[in-house]
Amino acid sequence: MTRVLVVTAVDLEARGLARHLGLARVPGSEWPHYRGGALDLVCAGPRATYLDARAASVASASLVISAGVCGALSPDLTEGDLVVPAVVVRATQRHATVVLPELRRAGTLVTVDEIVATPEQKARLWVETGALACDMESAPIVEWAAGRGLRVAVVRGVSDRASRGVSADLAAVVEPDGRVRTTRAVRVVLSRPRAIPEAMMLMSGTNAALKSVAAALGRIARTHA
Repeated sequence: MTRVLVVTAVDLEARGLARHLGLARVPGSEWPHYRGGALDLVCAGPRATYLDARAASVASASLVISAGVCGALSPDLTEGDLVVPAVVVRATQRHATVVLPELRRAGTLVTVDEIVATPEQKARLWVETGALACDMESAPIVEWAAGRGLRVAVVRGVSDRASRGVSADLAAVVEPDGRVRTTRAVRVVLSRPRAIPEAMMLMSGTNAALKSVAAALGRIARTHA
């Protein structure tokens, strides 16, 4: 059996994918780590800050997958759509992903350093890069895997369409290690009532995205069993 290392940014993504895939929490792990069949799923934090330390416990993985949610830049994408890019770009760097027989690769995903908070920013990024969607983790994950001679792919689901951004205060509820700070989220909705419908729409989009990603990962897992 070939091990597949699945890397998410946020604990919420890791828990959602683990639930859909029936993965069990690894006993004794101090951070989100789930396992089942061919899959090892770890949460590496925003920008994959903790990837090196948290992937060290996964032995003999030959395929690495950057998985989780992304923001749509193309107006043709909607919540729950799957993005499996052939290329990941960041600044002037371009990285090709491997072919996954189970999924169709297409287009480009751009990794950004800061939250793309408004539809106007998304539109500008789409024009500048031609990318279908954006995230904050795939480029460092791809670079990390390539530096170790591992095959790497990206499987992301759209959580917010091009006509919507993610407000900075909602994005800030995620801690640097990938955990969602519940008390901070409560403070946001109390201080800005409009954050409540925004948060509900984002959560609905996130759930749709993770369901699509989990279905894709399930197909990959079956071929590596």
